[in-house]
Amino acid sequence: MKTKTKLTFGVGALFVLIVLLAAVSTFYINNLKSDTDNILTANYNTLEYSRNMLMALDDVGRDTSALSRFESNLKRQISNQTEVGEGEVTRKIVADFNVLKSDPIDSAIHAEIRRDIAELTRLNMDAIVRKSEIAKETAESATIWISVTGAGCFLIAFILLVNLPGNIANPIKELTESIKQIADQHYDERVHFEGHSEFGELARSFNTMAQKLEEYANSKLEKLLMEKRRIETLIDNMHDPVIGTDEHGTVLFANHEAVNVTGLGKSELVGSPVAELAVENDLIRTLVREPTGRDNREDRDPIKVFAHGKESYFERETIDIDITPTGERQSRRIGSVILLRNITPFKELDSAKTNFIATVSHELKTPISSIKMSLDLLEHPATGTLNGEQHVLVDSIREDSERLLRITGELLDMSRLESGHIQLNMQPSDPKAIITYTVGATRTQAVQRGIDLVVDCDSDLPMMNIDAEKSAWVLTNFITNAIRYSPDNGRVVIAVRKGAGVLRFSVQDAGRGIEPRYRDRIFDRYFQVPGSNKSGTGLGLAISKEFIENQGGRIGVESEPGLGSTFFFELPC
Repeated sequence: MKTKTKLTFGVGALFVLIVLLAAVSTFYINNLKSDTDNILTANYNTLEYSRNMLMALDDVGRDTSALSRFESNLKRQISNQTEVGEGEVTRKIVADFNVLKSDPIDSAIHAEIRRDIAELTRLNMDAIVRKSEIAKETAESATIWISVTGAGCFLIAFILLVNLPGNIANPIKELTESIKQIADQHYDERVHFEGHSEFGELARSFNTMAQKLEEYANSKLEKLLMEKRRIETLIDNMHDPVIGTDEHGTVLFANHEAVNVTGLGKSELVGSPVAELAVENDLIRTLVREPTGRDNREDRDPIKVFAHGKESYFERETIDIDITPTGERQSRRIGSVILLRNITPFKELDSAKTNFIATVSHELKTPISSIKMSLDLLEHPATGTLNGEQHVLVDSIREDSERLLRITGELLDMSRLESGHIQLNMQPSDPKAIITYTVGATRTQAVQRGIDLVVDCDSDLPMMNIDAEKSAWVLTNFITNAIRYSPDNGRVVIAVRKGAGVLRFSVQDAGRGIEPRYRDRIFDRYFQVPGSNKSGTGLGLAISKEFIENQGGRIGVESEPGLGSTFFFELPC
Protein backbone atom coordinates (compact mmCIF):
# COMPACT_ATOMS: atom_id res chain seq x y z
CA MET A 1 0.00 0.00 0.00
CA LYS A 2 1.28 3.46 -0.89
CA THR A 3 2.26 5.79 1.92
CA LYS A 4 -0.27 8.35 0.76
CA THR A 5 -3.06 5.72 0.94
CA LYS A 6 -1.92 4.69 4.41
CA LEU A 7 -1.96 8.25 5.61
CA THR A 8 -5.34 8.91 4.00
CA PHE A 9 -6.88 5.77 5.46
CA GLY A 10 -5.49 6.20 8.98
CA VAL A 11 -6.09 9.94 9.29
CA GLY A 12 -9.51 9.55 7.60
CA ALA A 13 -10.59 6.83 10.03
CA LEU A 14 -9.36 8.93 12.94
CA PHE A 15 -11.28 11.90 11.59
CA VAL A 16 -14.48 9.85 11.17
CA LEU A 17 -14.23 8.51 14.74
CA ILE A 18 -13.64 12.01 16.10
CA VAL A 19 -16.73 13.24 14.22
CA LEU A 20 -18.70 10.24 15.48
CA LEU A 21 -17.52 10.91 19.04
CA ALA A 22 -18.62 14.51 18.73
CA ALA A 23 -22.02 13.45 17.30
CA VAL A 24 -22.67 10.85 20.05
CA SER A 25 -21.62 13.30 22.74
CA THR A 26 -23.88 15.98 21.31
CA PHE A 27 -26.81 13.56 20.99
CA TYR A 28 -26.65 12.32 24.57
CA ILE A 29 -25.98 15.75 26.01
CA ASN A 30 -29.07 17.02 24.24
CA ASN A 31 -31.08 14.08 25.62
CA LEU A 32 -29.88 14.77 29.14
CA LYS A 33 -30.70 18.42 28.71
CA SER A 34 -34.20 17.52 27.48
CA ASP A 35 -34.79 15.21 30.46
CA THR A 36 -33.65 17.81 32.98
CA ASP A 37 -35.67 20.49 31.24
CA ASN A 38 -38.78 18.28 31.53
CA ILE A 39 -38.23 17.84 35.25
CA LEU A 40 -37.65 21.53 35.81
CA THR A 41 -40.42 22.77 33.56
CA ALA A 42 -43.17 20.23 34.20
CA ASN A 43 -42.71 18.89 37.72
CA TYR A 44 -40.65 21.42 39.66
CA ASN A 45 -42.98 24.26 38.60
CA THR A 46 -46.04 22.29 39.66
CA LEU A 47 -44.48 21.66 43.08
CA GLU A 48 -43.74 25.36 43.36
CA TYR A 49 -47.33 26.28 42.44
CA SER A 50 -48.70 23.71 44.94
CA ARG A 51 -46.56 25.13 47.75
CA ASN A 52 -47.73 28.68 46.94
CA MET A 53 -51.39 27.57 46.92
CA LEU A 54 -51.01 25.88 50.33
CA MET A 55 -49.43 29.02 51.76
CA ALA A 56 -52.24 31.18 50.30
CA LEU A 57 -54.84 28.74 51.70
CA ASP A 58 -53.32 29.10 55.16
CA ASP A 59 -53.68 32.91 54.88
CA VAL A 60 -57.40 32.83 53.92
CA GLY A 61 -59.36 34.70 56.54
CA ARG A 62 -56.30 36.68 57.69
CA ASP A 63 -55.09 38.17 54.43
CA THR A 64 -57.51 39.62 51.92
CA SER A 65 -55.05 38.91 49.04
CA ALA A 66 -54.78 35.22 49.87
CA LEU A 67 -57.59 34.17 47.50
CA SER A 68 -56.12 36.17 44.62
CA ARG A 69 -52.69 34.61 45.23
CA PHE A 70 -54.28 31.16 45.33
CA GLU A 71 -56.12 31.86 42.10
CA SER A 72 -52.97 33.17 40.38
CA ASN A 73 -50.96 30.00 41.16
CA LEU A 74 -53.95 27.85 40.25
CA LYS A 75 -54.11 29.41 36.79
CA ARG A 76 -50.38 28.72 36.33
CA GLN A 77 -50.93 25.12 37.29
CA ILE A 78 -53.79 24.81 34.81
CA SER A 79 -51.26 25.77 32.11
CA ASN A 80 -48.65 23.22 33.39
CA GLN A 81 -50.55 19.92 33.36
CA THR A 82 -47.99 17.34 32.14
CA GLU A 83 -48.55 14.10 34.04
CA VAL A 84 -51.27 11.45 33.79
CA GLY A 85 -54.10 12.19 36.30
CA GLU A 86 -52.78 15.68 36.93
CA GLY A 87 -55.61 17.25 34.88
CA GLU A 88 -58.35 15.54 36.86
CA VAL A 89 -56.82 16.60 40.18
CA THR A 90 -56.39 20.15 38.90
CA ARG A 91 -60.08 20.37 37.84
CA LYS A 92 -61.15 19.11 41.25
CA ILE A 93 -59.01 21.87 42.86
CA VAL A 94 -60.68 24.41 40.60
CA ALA A 95 -64.16 23.21 41.63
CA ASP A 96 -63.23 23.28 45.32
CA PHE A 97 -61.72 26.76 44.93
CA ASN A 98 -65.01 28.05 43.48
CA VAL A 99 -66.79 26.74 46.59
CA LEU A 100 -64.07 28.31 48.77
CA LYS A 101 -64.61 31.71 47.27
CA SER A 102 -68.29 31.59 48.29
CA ASP A 103 -67.48 30.36 51.81
CA PRO A 104 -63.86 31.12 52.75
CA ILE A 105 -64.17 29.84 56.30
CA ASP A 106 -65.54 26.41 55.44
CA SER A 107 -63.01 24.06 57.01
CA ALA A 108 -64.24 21.03 55.06
CA ILE A 109 -63.43 22.77 51.78
CA HIS A 110 -60.01 23.70 53.18
CA ALA A 111 -59.35 20.04 54.00
CA GLU A 112 -60.56 18.86 50.59
CA ILE A 113 -58.32 21.36 48.78
CA ARG A 114 -55.32 20.30 50.88
CA ARG A 115 -55.95 16.62 49.96
CA ASP A 116 -56.16 17.55 46.25
CA ILE A 117 -52.91 19.61 46.42
CA ALA A 118 -51.21 16.70 48.23
CA GLU A 119 -52.34 14.36 45.46
CA LEU A 120 -51.01 16.78 42.85
CA THR A 121 -47.68 16.91 44.68
CA ARG A 122 -47.51 13.11 44.87
CA LEU A 123 -48.12 12.74 41.13
CA ASN A 124 -45.26 15.18 40.29
CA MET A 125 -42.86 13.64 42.83
CA ASP A 126 -43.47 10.24 41.30
CA ALA A 127 -42.83 11.77 37.84
CA ILE A 128 -39.57 13.32 39.07
CA VAL A 129 -38.34 9.94 40.30
CA ARG A 130 -39.35 8.28 37.04
CA LYS A 131 -37.71 10.95 34.88
CA SER A 132 -34.53 10.85 36.98
CA GLU A 133 -34.25 7.15 36.23
CA ILE A 134 -34.65 7.90 32.54
CA ALA A 135 -31.90 10.59 32.74
CA LYS A 136 -29.67 8.15 34.56
CA GLU A 137 -30.14 5.55 31.84
CA THR A 138 -29.38 8.21 29.22
CA ALA A 139 -26.17 9.17 31.06
CA GLU A 140 -25.09 5.52 31.29
CA SER A 141 -25.69 5.02 27.57
CA ALA A 142 -23.74 8.22 26.82
CA THR A 143 -20.84 7.00 28.92
CA ILE A 144 -20.74 3.65 27.12
CA TRP A 145 -20.95 5.06 23.60
CA ILE A 146 -18.52 7.91 24.25
CA SER A 147 -16.03 5.45 25.83
CA VAL A 148 -16.31 3.07 22.88
CA THR A 149 -15.86 5.84 20.35
CA GLY A 150 -12.95 7.40 22.34
CA ALA A 151 -11.27 4.00 22.60
CA GLY A 152 -11.53 3.62 18.83
CA CYS A 153 -9.95 7.05 18.34
CA PHE A 154 -7.18 6.19 20.79
CA LEU A 155 -6.51 2.83 19.11
CA ILE A 156 -6.23 4.32 15.65
CA ALA A 157 -4.10 7.22 16.93
CA PHE A 158 -1.81 4.76 18.74
CA ILE A 159 -1.43 2.64 15.60
CA LEU A 160 -0.55 5.76 13.60
CA LEU A 161 1.90 6.89 16.29
CA VAL A 162 3.69 3.55 16.34
CA ASN A 163 3.79 2.77 12.62
CA LEU A 164 3.59 6.03 10.68
CA PRO A 165 6.84 7.75 11.85
CA GLY A 166 8.86 4.63 11.18
CA ASN A 167 7.26 4.05 7.78
CA ILE A 168 8.23 7.59 6.74
CA ALA A 169 11.45 8.27 8.69
CA ASN A 170 13.26 4.94 8.20
CA PRO A 171 13.28 5.05 4.38
CA ILE A 172 14.32 8.72 4.50
CA LYS A 173 17.16 7.88 6.91
CA GLU A 174 18.34 5.03 4.72
CA LEU A 175 18.11 7.23 1.64
CA THR A 176 20.09 9.98 3.41
CA GLU A 177 22.90 7.57 4.26
CA SER A 178 22.97 6.35 0.68
CA ILE A 179 23.15 9.93 -0.62
CA LYS A 180 26.14 10.54 1.69
CA GLN A 181 27.83 7.48 0.21
CA ILE A 182 27.16 8.78 -3.29
CA ALA A 183 28.56 12.19 -2.27
CA ASP A 184 31.75 10.38 -1.16
CA GLN A 185 31.93 8.93 -4.70
CA HIS A 186 30.85 5.43 -3.62
CA TYR A 187 28.68 5.03 -6.69
CA ASP A 188 28.08 1.29 -6.09
CA GLU A 189 25.71 2.17 -3.21
CA ARG A 190 22.10 0.97 -3.64
CA VAL A 191 18.91 1.24 -1.54
CA HIS A 192 16.24 -1.45 -1.19
CA PHE A 193 12.74 -0.57 -0.02
CA GLU A 194 10.09 -3.24 -0.06
CA GLY A 195 6.55 -2.70 -1.27
CA HIS A 196 4.97 -0.53 -3.87
CA SER A 197 4.92 2.71 -1.91
CA GLU A 198 6.35 6.02 -3.05
CA PHE A 199 9.61 5.09 -1.30
CA GLY A 200 9.87 2.01 -3.49
CA GLU A 201 9.59 4.20 -6.58
CA LEU A 202 12.11 6.61 -5.03
CA ALA A 203 14.50 3.71 -4.37
CA ARG A 204 14.27 2.55 -7.97
CA SER A 205 14.91 6.09 -9.25
CA PHE A 206 17.84 6.52 -6.83
CA ASN A 207 19.38 3.22 -7.88
CA THR A 208 19.07 4.22 -11.53
CA MET A 209 20.80 7.52 -10.78
CA ALA A 210 23.58 5.76 -8.85
CA GLN A 211 24.10 3.33 -11.72
CA LYS A 212 24.41 6.18 -14.22
CA LEU A 213 26.81 8.00 -11.88
CA GLU A 214 28.87 4.83 -11.61
CA GLU A 215 29.05 4.60 -15.38
CA TYR A 216 29.91 8.29 -15.55
CA ALA A 217 32.62 7.92 -12.90
CA ASN A 218 34.19 5.10 -14.88
CA SER A 219 34.24 7.20 -18.05
CA LYS A 220 36.91 9.73 -19.09
CA LEU A 221 34.40 12.57 -18.88
CA GLU A 222 34.49 12.47 -15.09
CA LYS A 223 38.28 12.79 -15.13
CA LEU A 224 38.08 15.68 -17.54
CA LEU A 225 35.56 17.50 -15.37
CA MET A 226 37.69 16.81 -12.30
CA GLU A 227 40.69 18.34 -14.02
CA LYS A 228 38.53 21.29 -15.08
CA ARG A 229 37.49 21.87 -11.48
CA ARG A 230 41.10 21.52 -10.40
CA ILE A 231 42.22 24.18 -12.87
CA GLU A 232 39.35 26.50 -11.88
CA THR A 233 40.28 26.11 -8.21
CA LEU A 234 43.94 26.79 -9.03
CA ILE A 235 43.03 29.94 -10.97
CA ASP A 236 40.69 31.15 -8.20
CA ASN A 237 43.46 30.73 -5.62
CA MET A 238 46.05 32.69 -7.62
CA HIS A 239 47.12 35.96 -6.06
CA ASP A 240 47.31 37.66 -9.46
CA PRO A 241 44.17 38.70 -11.37
CA VAL A 242 43.37 36.36 -14.28
CA ILE A 243 40.66 36.85 -16.92
CA GLY A 244 39.98 34.38 -19.74
CA THR A 245 38.06 35.14 -22.94
CA ASP A 246 36.94 33.07 -25.90
CA GLU A 247 37.64 33.80 -29.55
CA HIS A 248 34.66 36.18 -29.66
CA GLY A 249 35.88 38.28 -26.73
CA THR A 250 33.36 36.93 -24.20
CA VAL A 251 34.67 36.46 -20.66
CA LEU A 252 34.79 32.76 -19.80
CA PHE A 253 36.28 32.95 -16.32
CA ALA A 254 37.69 35.45 -13.84
CA ASN A 255 39.24 34.65 -10.49
CA HIS A 256 38.51 36.42 -7.20
CA GLU A 257 41.45 38.82 -7.59
CA ALA A 258 40.20 39.92 -11.01
CA VAL A 259 36.74 40.54 -9.56
CA ASN A 260 38.21 42.64 -6.73
CA VAL A 261 40.48 44.66 -9.01
CA THR A 262 37.87 45.44 -11.68
CA GLY A 263 35.18 46.30 -9.14
CA LEU A 264 32.61 44.23 -11.05
CA GLY A 265 30.60 41.33 -9.69
CA LYS A 266 31.47 37.88 -10.99
CA SER A 267 28.01 37.53 -12.51
CA GLU A 268 28.54 40.86 -14.32
CA LEU A 269 31.99 39.85 -15.56
CA VAL A 270 31.62 36.22 -16.62
CA GLY A 271 29.55 35.75 -19.76
CA SER A 272 29.74 39.39 -20.86
CA PRO A 273 31.61 40.63 -23.96
CA VAL A 274 34.71 42.59 -23.00
CA ALA A 275 33.81 45.22 -25.60
CA GLU A 276 30.64 46.05 -23.66
CA LEU A 277 32.44 46.00 -20.31
CA ALA A 278 35.16 48.30 -21.65
CA VAL A 279 32.59 51.01 -22.37
CA GLU A 280 31.97 51.65 -18.66
CA ASN A 281 35.06 50.17 -16.98
CA ASP A 282 38.40 51.96 -17.48
CA LEU A 283 40.49 49.02 -16.30
CA ILE A 284 38.79 46.58 -18.68
CA ARG A 285 39.33 49.10 -21.49
CA THR A 286 43.04 49.19 -20.64
CA LEU A 287 43.29 45.40 -20.44
CA VAL A 288 41.70 44.69 -23.83
CA ARG A 289 43.93 47.21 -25.62
CA GLU A 290 46.43 45.54 -27.93
CA PRO A 291 49.84 45.15 -26.25
CA THR A 292 52.64 47.24 -27.73
CA GLY A 293 55.64 45.62 -26.07
CA ARG A 294 57.56 42.51 -26.99
CA ASP A 295 56.37 39.13 -25.67
CA ASN A 296 52.86 40.59 -25.43
CA ARG A 297 53.87 42.85 -22.55
CA GLU A 298 53.34 46.57 -22.20
CA ASP A 299 56.56 48.44 -22.76
CA ARG A 300 55.47 51.57 -20.92
CA ASP A 301 54.49 52.31 -17.33
CA PRO A 302 52.71 49.58 -15.35
CA ILE A 303 48.95 49.75 -14.82
CA LYS A 304 48.06 51.60 -11.63
CA VAL A 305 44.88 50.44 -9.85
CA PHE A 306 43.49 51.18 -6.40
CA ALA A 307 43.29 47.71 -4.88
CA HIS A 308 43.73 46.16 -1.44
CA GLY A 309 43.25 49.57 0.17
CA LYS A 310 46.17 51.25 -1.62
CA GLU A 311 47.56 52.15 -5.01
CA SER A 312 48.74 48.92 -6.61
CA TYR A 313 50.76 48.35 -9.75
CA PHE A 314 50.23 45.56 -12.24
CA GLU A 315 52.08 44.38 -15.33
CA ARG A 316 49.79 43.03 -18.01
CA GLU A 317 50.52 39.91 -20.02
CA THR A 318 48.16 38.62 -22.70
CA ILE A 319 48.51 34.93 -23.59
CA ASP A 320 46.80 33.88 -26.81
CA ILE A 321 45.50 30.29 -26.83
CA ASP A 322 45.92 28.63 -30.23
CA ILE A 323 45.11 25.01 -31.04
CA THR A 324 45.42 22.81 -34.08
CA PRO A 325 42.21 20.75 -34.45
CA THR A 326 42.60 17.04 -35.01
CA GLY A 327 43.15 16.27 -38.67
CA GLU A 328 43.92 19.88 -39.58
CA ARG A 329 47.17 21.71 -40.22
CA GLN A 330 46.10 25.28 -39.62
CA SER A 331 45.94 26.41 -36.01
CA ARG A 332 43.15 28.66 -34.86
CA ARG A 333 42.72 30.90 -31.87
CA ILE A 334 40.17 29.79 -29.28
CA GLY A 335 40.68 32.54 -26.74
CA SER A 336 43.08 34.57 -24.66
CA VAL A 337 44.13 34.82 -21.04
CA ILE A 338 44.89 38.22 -19.54
CA LEU A 339 47.26 37.97 -16.58
CA LEU A 340 48.02 40.92 -14.31
CA ARG A 341 51.22 40.43 -12.38
CA ASN A 342 51.13 42.31 -9.10
CA ILE A 343 54.42 44.22 -9.00
CA THR A 344 53.40 46.51 -6.16
CA PRO A 345 56.04 45.14 -3.71
CA PHE A 346 58.77 45.55 -6.36
CA LYS A 347 57.47 49.03 -7.18
CA GLU A 348 57.63 49.97 -3.51
CA LEU A 349 61.16 48.56 -3.22
CA ASP A 350 62.18 50.39 -6.40
CA SER A 351 60.74 53.62 -5.05
CA ALA A 352 62.61 53.14 -1.77
CA LYS A 353 65.80 52.40 -3.74
CA THR A 354 65.31 55.51 -5.88
CA ASN A 355 64.77 57.69 -2.82
CA PHE A 356 67.84 56.20 -1.14
CA ILE A 357 70.04 56.72 -4.21
CA ALA A 358 68.76 60.28 -4.64
CA THR A 359 69.47 61.06 -0.99
CA VAL A 360 72.93 59.48 -1.02
CA SER A 361 73.87 61.08 -4.37
CA HIS A 362 72.74 64.47 -3.19
CA GLU A 363 74.67 64.14 0.08
CA LEU A 364 77.83 62.95 -1.72
CA LYS A 365 77.98 65.90 -4.12
CA THR A 366 78.75 68.36 -1.33
CA PRO A 367 81.84 66.58 0.10
CA ILE A 368 83.11 65.80 -3.44
CA SER A 369 82.80 69.46 -4.33
CA SER A 370 84.70 70.30 -1.14
CA ILE A 371 87.45 67.86 -2.14
CA LYS A 372 87.75 69.51 -5.55
CA MET A 373 87.92 72.93 -3.93
CA SER A 374 90.64 71.69 -1.57
CA LEU A 375 92.59 70.34 -4.56
CA ASP A 376 92.35 73.73 -6.26
CA LEU A 377 93.68 75.36 -3.10
CA LEU A 378 96.55 72.85 -2.90
CA GLU A 379 97.58 73.64 -6.47
CA HIS A 380 97.37 77.39 -5.98
CA PRO A 381 100.85 79.03 -5.67
CA ALA A 382 99.77 80.95 -2.56
CA THR A 383 99.37 77.64 -0.70
CA GLY A 384 102.85 76.42 -1.46
CA THR A 385 104.83 74.53 -4.08
CA LEU A 386 104.12 70.84 -4.62
CA ASN A 387 106.82 68.38 -5.57
CA GLY A 388 106.40 65.81 -8.33
CA GLU A 389 105.00 63.05 -6.17
CA GLN A 390 102.52 65.43 -4.60
CA HIS A 391 101.38 66.54 -8.07
CA VAL A 392 100.79 62.91 -9.00
CA LEU A 393 98.73 62.36 -5.83
CA VAL A 394 96.70 65.52 -6.44
CA ASP A 395 96.01 64.51 -10.05
CA SER A 396 94.95 61.05 -8.91
CA ILE A 397 92.63 62.51 -6.29
CA ARG A 398 91.20 64.94 -8.82
CA GLU A 399 90.57 62.13 -11.32
CA ASP A 400 88.83 60.03 -8.69
CA SER A 401 86.79 63.02 -7.55
CA GLU A 402 85.69 63.72 -11.11
CA ARG A 403 84.69 60.09 -11.52
CA LEU A 404 82.76 60.12 -8.23
CA LEU A 405 81.08 63.36 -9.18
CA ARG A 406 80.09 61.92 -12.53
CA ILE A 407 78.73 58.74 -10.86
CA THR A 408 76.72 60.67 -8.29
CA GLY A 409 75.42 62.92 -11.06
CA GLU A 410 74.26 59.90 -13.06
CA LEU A 411 72.65 58.33 -10.00
CA LEU A 412 70.89 61.57 -9.17
CA ASP A 413 69.67 61.97 -12.76
CA MET A 414 68.36 58.40 -12.82
CA SER A 415 66.56 58.83 -9.50
CA ARG A 416 64.97 62.02 -10.85
CA LEU A 417 63.92 60.19 -14.00
CA GLU A 418 62.37 57.34 -12.01
CA SER A 419 60.51 59.72 -9.74
CA GLY A 420 59.38 61.90 -12.66
CA HIS A 421 61.06 65.05 -11.34
CA ILE A 422 62.98 65.86 -14.54
CA GLN A 423 61.10 68.20 -16.85
CA LEU A 424 61.95 68.77 -20.51
CA ASN A 425 62.78 72.30 -21.63
CA MET A 426 61.78 72.14 -25.28
CA GLN A 427 62.85 75.18 -27.30
CA PRO A 428 64.42 75.96 -30.72
CA SER A 429 68.06 74.90 -30.69
CA ASP A 430 70.98 74.94 -33.14
CA PRO A 431 72.48 71.44 -33.60
CA LYS A 432 75.88 72.93 -34.48
CA ALA A 433 75.95 74.71 -31.13
CA ILE A 434 75.30 71.38 -29.40
CA ILE A 435 78.19 69.79 -31.32
CA THR A 436 80.50 72.66 -30.49
CA TYR A 437 79.64 72.47 -26.79
CA THR A 438 80.07 68.71 -26.45
CA VAL A 439 83.35 68.62 -28.39
CA GLY A 440 84.72 71.40 -26.22
CA ALA A 441 83.65 69.62 -23.03
CA THR A 442 85.44 66.39 -24.02
CA ARG A 443 88.49 67.73 -25.88
CA THR A 444 90.77 67.76 -22.83
CA GLN A 445 89.99 64.10 -22.11
CA ALA A 446 90.65 63.24 -25.79
CA VAL A 447 93.97 65.14 -25.84
CA GLN A 448 95.15 63.21 -22.78
CA ARG A 449 94.66 59.98 -24.73
CA GLY A 450 95.94 61.37 -28.02
CA ILE A 451 92.55 60.82 -29.65
CA ASP A 452 91.48 63.02 -32.53
CA LEU A 453 87.85 64.24 -32.39
CA VAL A 454 86.55 64.57 -35.97
CA VAL A 455 83.30 66.50 -36.59
CA ASP A 456 81.37 65.66 -39.77
CA CYS A 457 78.09 67.62 -40.17
CA ASP A 458 75.80 68.20 -43.12
CA SER A 459 75.49 71.77 -44.29
CA ASP A 460 72.38 73.86 -43.70
CA LEU A 461 71.28 71.98 -40.58
CA PRO A 462 67.79 73.18 -39.51
CA MET A 463 66.84 74.46 -36.08
CA MET A 464 65.31 71.84 -33.80
CA ASN A 465 62.67 72.08 -31.09
CA ILE A 466 64.43 69.98 -28.45
CA ASP A 467 65.85 70.11 -24.94
CA ALA A 468 69.37 71.22 -25.88
CA GLU A 469 70.86 70.61 -22.42
CA LYS A 470 69.74 66.98 -22.20
CA SER A 471 70.57 66.27 -25.83
CA ALA A 472 74.07 67.68 -25.24
CA TRP A 473 74.32 65.48 -22.12
CA VAL A 474 73.58 62.39 -24.23
CA LEU A 475 76.06 63.35 -26.94
CA THR A 476 78.72 64.08 -24.31
CA ASN A 477 78.11 60.66 -22.78
CA PHE A 478 78.54 59.03 -26.20
CA ILE A 479 81.80 60.89 -26.84
CA THR A 480 83.15 60.16 -23.35
CA ASN A 481 82.45 56.43 -23.77
CA ALA A 482 84.02 56.47 -27.24
CA ILE A 483 87.19 58.09 -25.86
CA ARG A 484 87.29 55.59 -22.98
CA TYR A 485 87.01 52.49 -25.20
CA SER A 486 89.10 53.70 -28.17
CA PRO A 487 92.78 52.85 -28.38
CA ASP A 488 95.31 55.60 -27.69
CA ASN A 489 96.10 57.91 -30.61
CA GLY A 490 92.88 56.78 -32.31
CA ARG A 491 90.02 58.72 -33.81
CA VAL A 492 86.40 59.43 -32.81
CA VAL A 493 84.00 60.71 -35.46
CA ILE A 494 81.03 62.89 -34.41
CA ALA A 495 78.52 63.18 -37.28
CA VAL A 496 75.18 64.91 -37.84
CA ARG A 497 73.09 63.84 -40.81
CA LYS A 498 69.73 65.00 -42.13
CA GLY A 499 67.09 62.34 -42.67
CA ALA A 500 63.36 62.18 -43.41
CA GLY A 501 62.08 64.60 -40.78
CA VAL A 502 64.86 63.79 -38.31
CA LEU A 503 68.46 64.69 -37.54
CA ARG A 504 70.77 61.81 -36.72
CA PHE A 505 73.58 62.41 -34.22
CA SER A 506 76.19 59.64 -34.15
CA VAL A 507 79.51 58.94 -32.46
CA GLN A 508 81.81 56.33 -34.01
CA ASP A 509 84.78 54.83 -32.19
CA ALA A 510 87.46 52.31 -33.11
CA GLY A 511 87.12 50.11 -30.03
CA ARG A 512 86.71 46.36 -29.83
CA GLY A 513 82.95 46.50 -30.53
CA ILE A 514 79.99 44.83 -28.85
CA GLU A 515 78.93 41.23 -29.30
CA PRO A 516 75.38 40.75 -30.74
CA ARG A 517 74.09 39.04 -27.57
CA TYR A 518 74.74 42.23 -25.55
CA ARG A 519 73.36 44.81 -27.97
CA ASP A 520 69.71 44.50 -26.84
CA ARG A 521 70.76 45.06 -23.21
CA ILE A 522 73.28 47.84 -23.68
CA PHE A 523 70.71 50.50 -22.77
CA ASP A 524 69.38 48.64 -19.69
CA ARG A 525 69.99 50.15 -16.29
CA TYR A 526 73.16 49.06 -14.47
CA PHE A 527 74.19 46.79 -17.35
CA GLN A 528 77.83 46.71 -18.40
CA VAL A 529 79.36 44.53 -21.09
CA PRO A 530 81.39 41.76 -19.43
CA GLY A 531 85.11 42.43 -19.61
CA SER A 532 84.72 46.17 -20.17
CA ASN A 533 86.03 48.99 -18.01
CA LYS A 534 83.59 49.03 -15.09
CA SER A 535 84.58 52.37 -13.66
CA GLY A 536 81.05 53.72 -14.36
CA THR A 537 77.64 52.91 -12.96
CA GLY A 538 76.05 51.43 -16.06
CA LEU A 539 73.46 54.19 -15.97
CA GLY A 540 74.76 56.62 -18.61
CA LEU A 541 73.21 54.86 -21.62
CA ALA A 542 69.97 54.14 -19.71
CA ILE A 543 69.66 57.84 -18.84
CA SER A 544 70.46 58.74 -22.45
CA LYS A 545 67.68 56.45 -23.67
CA GLU A 546 65.15 58.11 -21.33
CA PHE A 547 66.25 61.62 -22.39
CA ILE A 548 65.95 60.87 -26.12
CA GLU A 549 62.72 58.86 -26.05
CA ASN A 550 60.99 61.46 -23.87
CA GLN A 551 61.71 63.97 -26.64
CA GLY A 552 60.06 61.67 -29.21
CA GLY A 553 63.36 60.41 -30.60
CA ARG A 554 65.07 57.07 -31.11
CA ILE A 555 68.40 55.78 -29.79
CA GLY A 556 70.48 52.80 -30.84
CA VAL A 557 73.85 51.24 -31.51
CA GLU A 558 75.55 49.64 -34.50
CA SER A 559 78.53 47.48 -33.68
CA GLU A 560 80.52 44.48 -34.78
CA PRO A 561 83.19 42.76 -32.66
CA GLY A 562 86.64 44.09 -33.62
CA LEU A 563 85.24 46.88 -35.86
CA GLY A 564 84.24 49.45 -33.26
CA SER A 565 80.78 50.84 -32.40
CA THR A 566 78.55 53.65 -33.57
CA PHE A 567 76.09 55.05 -31.01
CA PHE A 568 73.40 57.30 -32.45
CA PHE A 569 70.17 59.05 -31.65
CA GLU A 570 67.58 60.66 -33.92
CA LEU A 571 65.42 63.65 -33.01
CA PRO A 572 62.57 65.17 -35.03
CA CYS A 573 63.34 68.45 -36.78
